[in-house]
Amino acid sequence: LKRWPATMSFSSASNRIIGAKDHASIQINIAEVDKVTGRFNGQFKTYAICGAIRRMGESDDSLLRLAKDDSIVSKNF
Repeated sequence: LKRWPATMSFSSASNRIIGAKDHASIQINIAEVDKVTGRFNGQFKTYAICGAIRRMGESDDSLLRLAKDDSIVSKNF
């Protein structure tokens, strides 16, 4: 029985494991904004993108899809 390390993370876009040697992976915080005032409300969503997605040039599309799913960006954007 193998145990997962406490620091292991998964790619938000592909659900792949991001290994310790994946130096091309990124983790980004997207701020949530109040709909009325347009100001940062202190909350954010964290997304992790693995190096394989970045190498394919799909990270921008993946981040947009994830932000739409979390209602950070409007669905018709």
